[in-house]
Amino acid sequence: MNTFADLGLPRDVVRVLDKQGITTPFPIQEAAIPDALAGKDVLGRGPTGSGKTFTFGLPMLTRLAESGVSRPAHPRGLVLAPTRELATQIQQRLDEPAAALGLRVLAVVGGVNINNHIRSLARPVDLLVATPGRAQDLIDQGKLFFDQITITALDEADQMADMGFLPQVRKLLNLTPPDGQRLLFSATLDGEVNKLVDQFMHDPVTHSTAPVEAAVDTMEHHLIFIGTREARNDVVLRLGARKGKTIMFMRTKHGVDRQAKKLRRVGINALPLHGDKGQGSRTKAIEGFADGSVPVLVATDIAARGIDIADVSLVVHVDPPAEHKAYLHRSGRTARGGESGTVVTLVTDEQREEVAKLIAKAGVDHTDLDISDRANPASSPELAQMTGARKPKGEPLGPPNQQQPKQEAPGHRRRGRNNRRRRGSAGQR
Repeated sequence: MNTFADLGLPRDVVRVLDKQGITTPFPIQEAAIPDALAGKDVLGRGPTGSGKTFTFGLPMLTRLAESGVSRPAHPRGLVLAPTRELATQIQQRLDEPAAALGLRVLAVVGGVNINNHIRSLARPVDLLVATPGRAQDLIDQGKLFFDQITITALDEADQMADMGFLPQVRKLLNLTPPDGQRLLFSATLDGEVNKLVDQFMHDPVTHSTAPVEAAVDTMEHHLIFIGTREARNDVVLRLGARKGKTIMFMRTKHGVDRQAKKLRRVGINALPLHGDKGQGSRTKAIEGFADGSVPVLVATDIAARGIDIADVSLVVHVDPPAEHKAYLHRSGRTARGGESGTVVTLVTDEQREEVAKLIAKAGVDHTDLDISDRANPASSPELAQMTGARKPKGEPLGPPNQQQPKQEAPGHRRRGRNNRRRRGSAGQR
């Protein structure tokens, strides 16, 4: 087994990885890093959690450092990512290795005041990490230029295709020098992604780890038949009260908000995550979940791809997803980095046929637990044994980002507009 030093990375970078406890490369890192360091275009196929950020990021930083250019007028390296969360996460992962090489990484994403990015771009940037929309906004304002880009990486290219970003991505890539090195990473390489490869990559070397379907082998999958939606609510509250980090997936933004409130009402510190949330709320939810202060994240499929948070021990499909790829990507939030994890799908009576087809397409081995005929499905001992579910016992929590109203002393009388104490002297009466 090779070490990161054996792959050709600089000592300063290897020391940073050692300090972070990262000593053994993942398979895709071991395969692709030497080719990327050699200046070849690389096409990487692998599921999220397979180590792609370091696979493209560390060679990019190394090549930029070795170029001898200092204080560049415009960015020289570019990473395009589909979501704000993923772009921010990439920057955070690469900040320390970049600093060790004397380089600066900057992320520019939507949902943040663009003037902050304009000010940040006034200083030299070696590696820019961007969502396509924000990059285009800055280019349109004449604040960002891609004329000096020597190496570009596209992360989660298939998700960018699914989200309709590829026309914008093509437009951005056309602004980079045509002879630059390009690295493209994706869970799948087909359809629109293949067209992108044909248009912009030069004799790419392909490295594949297991396809996304195989990313679930270290997980236990369970279908829990619960009968009614009313029973489902009680089961969800029990699952939320378990120990450990839990991600719950819902189909709609409204459903996410409503479920988070229900959990907080019984004392479970849960935060919602979806595309209508402001960047501050999204960052707070992810950071709280990552550090364990928020044990439950309730999310739409925005959290199903690219967000890499350690120690997620349970994924709950409260709403089964619409298609099998979404099931696999959602489930991939647990059992990361070789760890094990549990995935449960809650199935009401009317969802049985739909979920059976979904699981068959996903191709996962699973066990079934039918508690639909129980008087109280949520209190099933089998459910507790399978997932660690337990009865909530905390005090109600206020809604996120909002203070609980202050308790007034007994007998205190609130003064409103119609019962203010009248003022004035006796002589005025």
